[in-house]
Amino acid sequence: MRGDGKRLLIYAPVPLHRKEGKLYLEDQARNGLRLWADNFDLLTVIMPVTDGPMPKSWGPLELVGPALDRIKIVPVPMAYRPDRFLRLLPTVRRQIRDLIAEADYISFAIGGLFGDWGSVGCHEAWKMGRPYGVWTDRVESQVTRRLIGQGNWRRRLQARLYHRPMAWLERRLIRRAHVGFFHGGETFKVYAPFSRNPQLVHDIHLSKSDHIDPVALDAKVQAAATGLGPLKIIYVGRADPMKGPFDWLEVLDSVHRAGVEFEAQWLGDGTELDALRARIVEKGLEDKIAAPGFTSDRAAILAALRAADIFLFCHKTPESPRCLIEALASGTPIVGYDGAFARDLISGNGGGVLAPLNDVSALARQMIELARAPGRRATLVRNAAADGAPFDDVSVFRHRSELIREHLPPR
Repeated sequence: MRGDGKRLLIYAPVPLHRKEGKLYLEDQARNGLRLWADNFDLLTVIMPVTDGPMPKSWGPLELVGPALDRIKIVPVPMAYRPDRFLRLLPTVRRQIRDLIAEADYISFAIGGLFGDWGSVGCHEAWKMGRPYGVWTDRVESQVTRRLIGQGNWRRRLQARLYHRPMAWLERRLIRRAHVGFFHGGETFKVYAPFSRNPQLVHDIHLSKSDHIDPVALDAKVQAAATGLGPLKIIYVGRADPMKGPFDWLEVLDSVHRAGVEFEAQWLGDGTELDALRARIVEKGLEDKIAAPGFTSDRAAILAALRAADIFLFCHKTPESPRCLIEALASGTPIVGYDGAFARDLISGNGGGVLAPLNDVSALARQMIELARAPGRRATLVRNAAADGAPFDDVSVFRHRSELIREHLPPR
């Protein structure tokens, strides 16, 4: 794939953390840098940087490995406050323009308003007459709009003021882009009408070795067919309003009241984690549902996904969460609210069951029916693995790189 000597310029919104003069980056983002470098001789990456407390899953940038020699990291200030953003804008804008002038291919992630340097990059590329690609994995303006009734007064006011300008900016940048790279069916469905050249892509960090192997899959199918033991249910992700943690709990409460034996766990941190834990206790389900919080042990997460019978989700906003792909690759059927992303993922083999958005009762009925139909669950397990089979990090990054070469004229 490499060898043309072309430089790719991207903006990646995952923040760098600076500690004692050294840069740290999240492990999946480091994997992304390696994969981009596998497909281009030269890579320039603009990333926001912060000196704030570092999350647990961040590690030294050097862990990218030998590919780092061909990667130029350009830290820019994190500036989500309007006053800070406007103060820094002239300097960062000039910096981005210089990088655009050096690049052969240009593709920026967008998703925000103040502090979204990817949007600034798109605007500058357009002013310079340079074709650019735009990438996004969720409809940020709609995510923000749904925060109007949540959180403290400041957060609600910000959501009310921001969501319309964000929607306008998203559409403007996408219309001007030479090509749109939209992660998953949900974002593609919303943004494709505004793009002259929309492309459905994926952005995951599962290797082929992370997929359930054939022997383990056969054993999982056979175990599901017996119907023995409690139903094992899992969710992996943030306990935030957009993920529907309280809908998830209500579904499980209904399943419990129907007499179904199950063990469930919510793996992930988030703003609603403490409230979720409290409600689990209020409902007397603490012996059936665990919410241990965040874990950085990737192997443990994948093992938990492979051990589960059902991946139950209640996503409420138009996004394309990677956890659904991870579940399918683990041979775990996805059961949750309908949406373009989930629907597209299981369109080939039917490795899941979907219920109408926000319909807790309908989703609970689906869960109860599956609990009482081990033969159907066994079929879903095999179908889930088939739906997850095409997705691995090397393949999806190669696909996006090929699209960049095909649809973005080089300098």
